[in-house]
Amino acid sequence: MTNDNFRDYRKPIKIALFITFFFFLVEVAGGLLSGSLALISDAGHMFSDLFSLLLSLGAMTLALQLPTKQRTYGYHRVEILAAFINSILLLLVSTFILWEAYQRLLNPTPVQGGLMLIVACIGLAVNLGVMFLLHGSHNLNVRSAFLHVMGDTISSVAVIASAVWISFTGQVIADPILSGFIAVLIVISAVRILRETLIIFLQFTPQSVDFDMVVADMTSVKGVEGVHHVHLWSLCSDINVIDAHVYSSVRDFEKTEQMKQEIKTRLKNYKILHSTLEFEYKECKDCALVERFQMLPDQLSGETKER
Repeated sequence: MTNDNFRDYRKPIKIALFITFFFFLVEVAGGLLSGSLALISDAGHMFSDLFSLLLSLGAMTLALQLPTKQRTYGYHRVEILAAFINSILLLLVSTFILWEAYQRLLNPTPVQGGLMLIVACIGLAVNLGVMFLLHGSHNLNVRSAFLHVMGDTISSVAVIASAVWISFTGQVIADPILSGFIAVLIVISAVRILRETLIIFLQFTPQSVDFDMVVADMTSVKGVEGVHHVHLWSLCSDINVIDAHVYSSVRDFEKTEQMKQEIKTRLKNYKILHSTLEFEYKECKDCALVERFQMLPDQLSGETKER
């Protein structure tokens, strides 16, 4: 059975990319011809899907390139840089859509509900097809792209509802209201992506990893007496990195190597694929001092009382 982490998803992503790009152009044209800001807003959402698919495809392609002396980690961080730029662009696009929606609320413009409905129905079919291509993967890149498209599918349903409402009632005010709603959805997605990229750039502990659980899992390995000076961060969206000092009184080299391999095997459960473990027979004083200052005030006061 093929391991999902190493399965090549580039082919379905390329197909999804082509379909999404084609309909992005159709939706922009349909929005301009029908006068529907909601369709143009949905096209902006679809543009985010397009960019997300490009990120996934680019990340997978670049990840295949071997590291070099100048780029020892390879090109994994390109994915994060592109996601950061993408989130900024999405915020700018959504700001423009919100401004246009406000202007149309003040000065309503005619909207061709029939054409809007046809384009929106095609958009829903396209999104469902792309979701089918991407569903079922455990790869984080593919899953993030899938969630993007799922959000756009919801937007397409909303546009269809708006088109039906305009066609039967002639109340074009539904168009700017809906476009504003879609713009807010884009803002929420963009802020989430921006936050995640900043967490990775600043090398914070990954949100998906429980720091205390990782340390507890490491210290539960037979022969390990303590773990300190732990630094845990993300190289990219699906590769976590750790370096730590492991304190043990075991002096036998083979047993120490077995402990190291056991720890690394457990770390893979947290998607920690790169680990640097420094084994110590005597706990380093500077590391213990740093950790002591990081203790909570009530812990320190409790120790003082005991003394």
